[in-house]
Amino acid sequence: MPRRNLLIIVIVTVVSAVCFRQADSAHRSEYGQMYDTFTEVLKKVDQEYLREVDNRVLFEGALHGMVSRLDPYSAYIGPKQFPDLKSTLKQTFEGLGIRIEKEEGSDLPVVVSPMADSPALLAGVRAGDTILQINGEPTDGLPLDKIVERLREDTGGPVQLSIRHKGDTDPVTLSIKPASFAVPVVLGDSRGPDNQWTFLLDGHPDIGYVRLTSFGERTDSELKAALRWLTERNVKGVILDLRNNGGGMLNKSIEVCEMFLKEGRIVSTRGRNSVEKEIYDAKGSAEFADLPLVILVNQYTASASEIVAACLQDHKRAVIVGQQSWGKGTVQNVIDLEHGRSGLKLTTASYWRPSGRDIHRHEDNKQQTDYGVQPDPGYEVKLTDEETRDLAKARDQRDVVRAEGSPAAETDSAAATDPQLAKALEALQSLLAK
Repeated sequence: MPRRNLLIIVIVTVVSAVCFRQADSAHRSEYGQMYDTFTEVLKKVDQEYLREVDNRVLFEGALHGMVSRLDPYSAYIGPKQFPDLKSTLKQTFEGLGIRIEKEEGSDLPVVVSPMADSPALLAGVRAGDTILQINGEPTDGLPLDKIVERLREDTGGPVQLSIRHKGDTDPVTLSIKPASFAVPVVLGDSRGPDNQWTFLLDGHPDIGYVRLTSFGERTDSELKAALRWLTERNVKGVILDLRNNGGGMLNKSIEVCEMFLKEGRIVSTRGRNSVEKEIYDAKGSAEFADLPLVILVNQYTASASEIVAACLQDHKRAVIVGQQSWGKGTVQNVIDLEHGRSGLKLTTASYWRPSGRDIHRHEDNKQQTDYGVQPDPGYEVKLTDEETRDLAKARDQRDVVRAEGSPAAETDSAAATDPQLAKALEALQSLLAK
């Protein structure tokens, strides 16, 4: 190598090293004092506190405290909770697959419903079963969270459940091996005899009804399959229920919008100082662009589900019915920590709808009224919290996964007991009449 080239390389290397040291020095001068103070406090607590404390608990407490000062949606997620977050986004569940509760006046847990295709259902657990023992230990009097912990405890082998089927007097023992299984997020109005969803609205064979409970990795493919099932049956229109949908993955909400919208803005994001970061426009084939659509929202519709409702409302692609949504218009990136053992959910941007309006409800703006998604004029149906809970209980009864051959519970049609759904049906029929 010529000496002149070698000299240039040496000079560049030296300059780079100096710049790095200056930047590192500036970083240390800004944070070094805080690092030292944090370490000092941790050391003092470890050495002098009245009782011995697990340093891991102190460490996680410090991270929780720091991130909680940012906003309600940023969070540190420890090793115990981080796998649950990843499973939710991947739409998988690891365990037995049982939903339980304690009935009023009882200290014993009762199965609300086994999950579809879960190890519990395949082993013979039924809705209404009473769980008497878990691995030989009685459940009587245990708090519900402790029972859930025992059901999810990794023992390395099958879980032994002593249960009493509803209507029986003698208990039976079931040995169930925990496993990973898929959790669908696209649901229908009721289950057929094979426990598969029926996407037709009860009592209305020409109207589709589809619920999205969250936006995970398979939401788009599940929704597309449900809509194709409906179009094969020549439905006239669809009600898309986004009530109680807390959101999920941004890219999946965009893909859902592209099923119904041929062109135009879907959503944009803005970062610090309102600088525009990303723009998302529809560019797909919009397989269901001509399918009449009504969307249901309520006060618990948030984040990715608000993106879908806002986009299709702004483009007049859907009629919005129900209650004003939550107003959670911020983007959280999930950042792996400790080689993927824990994570940081950090707010990095905000969502803006096609009309140029901010979706987010700002905590420091008490006068703000135009956040989230509001129903179209004439289609607002407000429910109290108690009415919302009653509807959720009625829906749970319709959603129960039943043992093969057992009849479904006798319930009224959902539209007859759900005023928001009834209004959505009215809106769709009005849309079809035009």
